[in-house]
Amino acid sequence: MRYQYTPATERALAAAAAWRNPQRDDELTAAAVLAGLLAEPETRAAEMLAARGISLSTVLEHWPLERQAAATKGRPHFAADFDSAIAEAIARVGEYLRPLNLATEHLLLGLATADGEVAQWLRLQGCDIAALETEIHRLYGYEPGPVDLEWDDDAPDEVESPSAPVVTSAGASQDVASTAKVSRQLVTQAIDGSDQRAAALRVLDAAANRVREGLRVAEDYVRFVLDDRHLTSLVKGLRHDLAAALAVLPAEALLACRDTVGDVGTSVSTDAEQSRPDCHAVAAAALKRAQEALRSLEEFGKVVDSNMATQFEQIRYRSYTFERTMRGMCHNAARLANTRLYVLIDGRRGAQDFGSLVQELIEAGVDCLQLRDKDLDDRELLVRARQLRELTRDTRTLFVMNDRPDLAVLAEADGIHVGQDELPVAAVRRIVGPQMMIGVSTHSLEQARQAVVDGADYLGVGPVFPSSTKTFGKFPGLELVRAVSAEIKLPAFAIGGITAENVASVLAAGVGRVAVANAIIGASSPREAVAKFRAALSASANAFCSPLAPRP
Repeated sequence: MRYQYTPATERALAAAAAWRNPQRDDELTAAAVLAGLLAEPETRAAEMLAARGISLSTVLEHWPLERQAAATKGRPHFAADFDSAIAEAIARVGEYLRPLNLATEHLLLGLATADGEVAQWLRLQGCDIAALETEIHRLYGYEPGPVDLEWDDDAPDEVESPSAPVVTSAGASQDVASTAKVSRQLVTQAIDGSDQRAAALRVLDAAANRVREGLRVAEDYVRFVLDDRHLTSLVKGLRHDLAAALAVLPAEALLACRDTVGDVGTSVSTDAEQSRPDCHAVAAAALKRAQEALRSLEEFGKVVDSNMATQFEQIRYRSYTFERTMRGMCHNAARLANTRLYVLIDGRRGAQDFGSLVQELIEAGVDCLQLRDKDLDDRELLVRARQLRELTRDTRTLFVMNDRPDLAVLAEADGIHVGQDELPVAAVRRIVGPQMMIGVSTHSLEQARQAVVDGADYLGVGPVFPSSTKTFGKFPGLELVRAVSAEIKLPAFAIGGITAENVASVLAAGVGRVAVANAIIGASSPREAVAKFRAALSASANAFCSPLAPRP
């Protein structure tokens, strides 16, 4: 049977060509192909292998593969064991209705099924052939066996509710047999020319294309303009789950109902569609189109299958969270573009000492002051907060309240900062309203990722070093600073034991913002201490620069 490879499979085979057995350099072996599949971590095969605890390192530990500096030109000759795997893959997916394109998951199934050392090893690692085959069939909405295009005309159009649910990659519950029955119904109804069904398929085809296009535009923005790995992974997840939800619809049925030439909407447009003020506006408009199209998929999908419609609904809800996250990142990157030195202060011995210190820090050029005092009672703390507000009101120095959103509102603070043990972001937002900034302390990459999704306006990352103001049993250190700065572009302040002597190493880890306490307020001259930090921040070649703002 004739077949072709998907783009992902082509990339995996190209990667496999770099992992060659030195004793069989002229052949592409099954072991090399397995390494190639794992070298493309975003493919379905790599995800299936990872779910079973199989990584590139475990493969390389078992087989003596060597990485070549450059792959051999042209596709290498297939070794017998990989040729056998290809034959097995074709045999197991050759009955699909759609054109036969061998994807990475099909190659994995072939590798696990064919005779040979690789297949035996995969099965020992938990790659059960039946489970793999069922998982792949579910992705493609296919049930093995002959396709029956005839059934009782008196049977109801609705598909019975699933009785034995399985979990799809989109996280929804869906019955495999029910999915296959829906697919067969759609094909027959498209052939029969049912007006309502054909119209629904036409809508679903157009809406699916709009969602794919809109999410791709958003991904290009967060990937290439914002350079944000975390947001890129979030939108990739949306696209992946959309593809899984759409897999129930046979491609040939959708294409049969497509009529681009006869589409009355292709010639209708407005002036606003032809102009965008900046890249963010491009992404924002694309997301709105994707969300509107997801609603069409959800509503018209009910004509076909309610389970599929529910999946589109959940993807739409997740797109709203992504939209908020993307907009918040951009807004706060611009709002805090020049906020780089953040100082934590307590209430001092009295209002006069407090006022003198605050005035000195403002005049020295501190960008943000956080009031944090665990000893003052609520009334006295509110007095200090209002005093800090008055002193910073007509300056460029921001005022942030620690832990207490109620006092932040009463004192009209610019922001509120909470830790992992305080109120969650959503609860704080209900108290402080839409305008006040919310900062969140994070002590791991997972916490930082979650804070971004929760709607934090900036992050505190640390503790980097031991400090005199707070006790921690473990210090994530510069490793966490590097990880967060490499993945997340939401404004982040490194915090914990940072001094004028070690600040250069913090900046070299990739952040351009620091939060400091005792190194400044405990100095003999806070003004001079501020000057040293500001000089270090200005001289840092790795200082943070928002993609939406000029480099400071």
